Amino acid sequence: MACGASVVALPGSVAVAAPDVPAYAFADDVRRAEPATDTGDAVRLEPGATYRSSLPHGIGTGGGTEPDGKVYYRLELDADSTAYVSVTAIPRPGAALAVGDGIGVAVQDADGTSCSYDSATVGTSQSPRPVTAWAAREIQPGRGLCQEAGTYYVVVEPVGTGSGGGADDTWDLEIAPVSEPPVAKGTSTNVPGTWNSATPAPPTGEAESVHGGAGFTEAAAVAQGVWDDEIVPGQTLFYRVPVDWGRQLYASVEVGSGRKSSGFVVDALDLTLHNPVRAKVEEVGVGYGGTQKSAALAPAPPVRYANRYAPANPTKSLRFAGDHYLVVHLAAEVAEAFGDGPYGLTLRVRLGGSAQPGPGYQGRAVPNGVFGKDSGIAAPTGAGPGDLKDRTRAASPADGDATMRVVAVAGFGTGTALLLVLGGWTLVGRRRAAAGQIRVSAQNPTP
Repeated sequence: MACGASVVALPGSVAVAAPDVPAYAFADDVRRAEPATDTGDAVRLEPGATYRSSLPHGIGTGGGTEPDGKVYYRLELDADSTAYVSVTAIPRPGAALAVGDGIGVAVQDADGTSCSYDSATVGTSQSPRPVTAWAAREIQPGRGLCQEAGTYYVVVEPVGTGSGGGADDTWDLEIAPVSEPPVAKGTSTNVPGTWNSATPAPPTGEAESVHGGAGFTEAAAVAQGVWDDEIVPGQTLFYRVPVDWGRQLYASVEVGSGRKSSGFVVDALDLTLHNPVRAKVEEVGVGYGGTQKSAALAPAPPVRYANRYAPANPTKSLRFAGDHYLVVHLAAEVAEAFGDGPYGLTLRVRLGGSAQPGPGYQGRAVPNGVFGKDSGIAAPTGAGPGDLKDRTRAASPADGDATMRVVAVAGFGTGTALLLVLGGWTLVGRRRAAAGQIRVSAQNPTP
């Protein structure tokens, strides 16, 4: 709380009135998924779709007959694909939060065995902001648990002191399940032991203007370079950077000076890197004293498929190519100490390493294209290597609606056959018109 002109985050709940900030932006095609309080009523989640749901926060966790606040969703999985489920929780603006308030996410099998678990909290800033946790059912060689086809459950629970902004407070949720196809047997599981860990100089020069999005699906596209934006206290901005196999991502963010330079806010500026399935890779936070301040991510290894076998992050989460997300948050407490802003924001992005071939997925990722150019596509019966290569190229344009890409690829063979037949009819008609009579040797077109 304020002490003179100083604001310092202390243990316990903190509620600070901040300037109006844009609401979290859910996907345009988001589906509603009603939260179930037991597995029997759990709604099925489909990979590739995005869902909006809710989580009662502030529910006590003391046991007894009091509800634990957990909500459940259902997955139907095969025995070959890895499933990831990210859950982004959005606290109510102005909520009084404690350091440990957040969510926990698990994927469990039908016997209640946990396949994986992750949690995320608002941290020492205690500033209401979107937090994302994830869990997975991973197919891995030699792993005994959670490898069978069948029904699995996504379990989301409130974590922390139980303050959450009030006993009847509810946090919105955005849930994004993703399916990763298998790779060819024999793909290396050895994590490279060495990589370039030096920190390169950040990009300089004239900044390009950009407007960060208010959610993952609205993340503004940025590439290597310097990017200029604005942020107000309490706001969270989302950016996306395409990172290919073998490349390294370096990023830093700077917030400009305020109207005064007395006081200090702990953990005021936060920069978080998420991978294509929205799993957190790494995070950095810095305090703010009214003068310009910067935060830089620590150097991380190149994106490689085998990184998933590493023991810890950031290496473990740098496991696939595709859009990586940079999420920037300026704590609401900054407004109380230094004014409502907006504050100038500079994002610096650099890509290192060199592009490498992907692992060669034996199937299609859902949604298609989520893992970059090597998202994979199932080979049709009788298709040769050349056919598969052409179809993969057709399925992975740089832009365009994902659904239409799938439809276009699915109809590629039939469409080609139809065009060839129509072309044959046109040619026959022209020859008959010119020669009056002609014999045509027909062949079945090959898709």
